[in-house]
Amino acid sequence: MPSYSIGQAARLLRVSPETVRRWADGGRLPMGRDGSGNRVIDGFGLARFARERAVDDERGTIGGGPPTSARNAFTGIVTALTVDEVVAQVEIQAGPHRVVSLVTREAVEELDLAVGVTVTARVKSTSVHVDRS
Repeated sequence: MPSYSIGQAARLLRVSPETVRRWADGGRLPMGRDGSGNRVIDGFGLARFARERAVDDERGTIGGGPPTSARNAFTGIVTALTVDEVVAQVEIQAGPHRVVSLVTREAVEELDLAVGVTVTARVKSTSVHVDRS
């Protein structure tokens, strides 16, 4: 069974290494030591933890919000907003990802979107759904 360093586990879970350390120190993520004394996570334990987090996320216990069928969610900040009479272009920076969505002007007004607002872009198939976080 492969083992993973804290940094590798953090990249796979898309969190910071400090978050992985806190989870391990809190007993949520099993961690051991390799022959050199470095902290490592066995592949089985990491896979189980990632699966549990995904189930929690689907249930809305991570990140909150209503249940949705869209599985690809990018929480980020609105960096640009171009609005005309009918349509609006919303640019979101979600970590290293730039997401651009075309939505109606009415949706922008209902969600009270503006530059600097935190949102979640939900991507399913070829459409992007923007939720106010």
